[in-house]
Amino acid sequence: MLKALETGLQAWLLPGLTALAAVAATYVAYRLSLALIRHFTDSRTVPRLFLDAAARALGVVSCLLVLNGMLNAVPDDLPLLPGFQQMATLLLILALTWAAVRLTSAIGEVIVHLNPVLEGQWKRARKVETQTRFLVRCLNVLIVIIGLGAALMTFESVRQLGASLLASAGVGGIILGFAARPVLSNLLAGMQIALTQPFRIDDVLYVQGEWCWVEEVTATYVVLRVWDLRRLIVPLQWFIENPFQNWSRNTADMLGTVFIWVDYTMPVEPLREEFGRLLRTTRQWDGNVELVQVTDSSDQAMQIRFLMSAPDSSQSWELRCIIREGLVTYIQQHYPEQLPRVRARLVASESGTESGDGSVINDRFEADGR
Repeated sequence: MLKALETGLQAWLLPGLTALAAVAATYVAYRLSLALIRHFTDSRTVPRLFLDAAARALGVVSCLLVLNGMLNAVPDDLPLLPGFQQMATLLLILALTWAAVRLTSAIGEVIVHLNPVLEGQWKRARKVETQTRFLVRCLNVLIVIIGLGAALMTFESVRQLGASLLASAGVGGIILGFAARPVLSNLLAGMQIALTQPFRIDDVLYVQGEWCWVEEVTATYVVLRVWDLRRLIVPLQWFIENPFQNWSRNTADMLGTVFIWVDYTMPVEPLREEFGRLLRTTRQWDGNVELVQVTDSSDQAMQIRFLMSAPDSSQSWELRCIIREGLVTYIQQHYPEQLPRVRARLVASESGTESGDGSVINDRFEADGR
């Protein structure tokens, strides 16, 4: 046993050292070439973006290519040579898969980099970014599946198992289809969303009672950032089957409303003037819409609606809060008696309470409905 081990080590001594030296030389040469390229090129160019994204993976691929070449050049009678060759091939396939995934991801980054969010062109940039990121993720999933399949095919037992499974591929496909139906439906829904663009990254949505932004679109779900920094995870299929509100589909402009109930004796014109004054002192107002209307009335008060416009949903919310606070303060300071109230009146009753001097005192009150 020890003699066989010693014989094997002696047989592998020269080829092993040669292979290690070749791999080390390849790695050093690759690092020097990478440093020179990075020194003489701009980091913002398209080739540099690809190179920086896949630099590590390409280095591993280069070393493994040299290692496979060295193992194929050694004598065939070396002990354990088939095992080393199979291991080197397996690692090379995995490294190539890693490099392909990194290069594919770089394609998405390059496309987003070439389509920046410019003033007046945010809609097109978001559309390109959303479609690119989703398609890149789908392509990465496909590359990983192919890479893992190729890696498994390096094992003889797996190849034999695959041949035996071909006979029952129909039944297995049906079972797999039912089992993977949620995943496949989300993938198809994501493809439909990427093509039809009902929403884009950074769009403002109102989903299930939550005001949120589209933060990330994956292959099967969407990450929504709620206004209080919570994250809402929604499957892609949900957006196909359920209605939702997109507050920035074409433009981000928003109309905001403030409703205030006041007494019928409250004059509307002073509120209209104060509303205009408050709008002109705020930076959130875009100067487009300024409207005051009495929109409702009840048996006790009337409702006044203050309509205003803002550049986006966030500023619309801030503007509504500022205007509401300012109007309430104005009414408190100048017309406190015109705040909503419940009136009551004395009505004559059939029986009264006799006072000490013999007069009858009314003892019943009723609301007069005003």
